[in-house]
Amino acid sequence: MKVIKSLTLAVAVLAASTLSVKAQDNTLLGAGSTFVYPLFSKIFSKYTASKVNYQSIGSGGGILQLTNKTVDFGDSDAPLNADQTAKMSAPVLHIPMTSGAVVVTYNIPGVTAHLNLSGKDLADIFLGKITNWNSPEVKDANPGVKIPDMPIVVIHRSDGSGTSFIFTDFLTKVNPDWASKVGKASAVNWPAGLGAKGSEGVAGLVKQTPGGITYVELAYAKQNNMTFANIQNKSGKYIAPTIEATTLASNVTIPDDSKVSITNTDNPKGYPIASFTWALIYKEQNYGGRSKARATELLKLLWYNVHQGQAECAPLNYAPLSKSAVKAAEKILKSATYDGKAIL
Repeated sequence: MKVIKSLTLAVAVLAASTLSVKAQDNTLLGAGSTFVYPLFSKIFSKYTASKVNYQSIGSGGGILQLTNKTVDFGDSDAPLNADQTAKMSAPVLHIPMTSGAVVVTYNIPGVTAHLNLSGKDLADIFLGKITNWNSPEVKDANPGVKIPDMPIVVIHRSDGSGTSFIFTDFLTKVNPDWASKVGKASAVNWPAGLGAKGSEGVAGLVKQTPGGITYVELAYAKQNNMTFANIQNKSGKYIAPTIEATTLASNVTIPDDSKVSITNTDNPKGYPIASFTWALIYKEQNYGGRSKARATELLKLLWYNVHQGQAECAPLNYAPLSKSAVKAAEKILKSATYDGKAIL
């Protein structure tokens, strides 16, 4: 099974533009979340029933391509909002793929410890209210750690990002000032800092910037040997972003449409900046000249993802879907139709 690496958005749109007309081969086209890209790369490399071209361009880009019907599926770390839903030409299904943690990583020369940060202080850092690493707020949470007198350089995503949605969703829940001034979205008006595109962009900028701080998915941070913080959860405990702590956060009741936020978990041992990521497909698959065979291949791929594909989660630092999440995913996939008739 060949996985075609990420393309630029312009090339991807051009390559995908034939989908709505003929779909020249049996390659399934997907685009979206960078958060889930390491996992998708592994799963798709083992899937032999069809080829898969997944473009890691950010959740916003994946949603746009699905809106334009230039891909078979999008992937987003945030459910469609009202505006995005209104722009779709037909109902869209959200199929949970996995859950994962967003970590806060930083570049403080001489500091290799996993710093403790509360959600309130983290929001104040990204608001530009806490501007020095040696501030009382950071020092008080990290007794025994020698933190230099150094300006904090906030770095954030400049593109539409599901990772940004997860991060700002958490900050909105834990800091009223953030909630009133910024809020949660895949793209917000950042009150401070420098922007960079994609996980690669923000991570690269932090590595080059003494005093820098940003947020990336756990799998990406571990693959790149980046230092990350323990984050205070609702119970007041500083929690490391482990698979176990993410699993505890994601062990919640799954609604029929699977749209649920798991940030700021009630679980006393759960990591508070975690989320599901969702594959997005049109409920009615007969559109744009698509064949029933192609629609069936897509549904089989996503069925594989939520079953056999879950074995790849833990080795790549993602939390496998719970039994209730798998059941929800199965029910949603079985609701997809072609000419109004169930595909699976």
